[in-house]
Amino acid sequence: MRAILLAGVLLLGLAGVLVHRATSQQADAGNYIKQSEAQWAAASAKEDTAIVERILADDFVGVDTLGNFFRKADELQGVGNNDGGYASGESSEVNVRIYGDAAVAQGTESWQKKSGERGRYAWTDTWIRRNGKWQVVASEDVKLAEPSK
Repeated sequence: MRAILLAGVLLLGLAGVLVHRATSQQADAGNYIKQSEAQWAAASAKEDTAIVERILADDFVGVDTLGNFFRKADELQGVGNNDGGYASGESSEVNVRIYGDAAVAQGTESWQKKSGERGRYAWTDTWIRRNGKWQVVASEDVKLAEPSK
């Protein structure tokens, strides 16, 4: 009887450790995704293609605000040349939901161009964990109307 009770206590303790580890890993993944989203939002103004190279999967496909599809190579070229003429970009309101080896991140991004034009996007990114590495495989951006003043 004591052996059964001891085994039960050990199993409960092990289950607690596993649940804690899974929760901790999920929190770490969520933080990594939020940080990466912020870095991606700022990448064009800095012409930082290394950030984009790390974040986007090789099979990435995005949809821009006009409904056009673009791939990783397109994004790397656009960021490297700062095709949009961005002076700054900042993500906010980022919400990450993790489902095992998949995650959905949604948020907004405020930006300013070198011309002084300002705007905001709402976006949804689909992240996949492959070989222990989180990367975006799909993205969609929507341009938001500026609030009335």
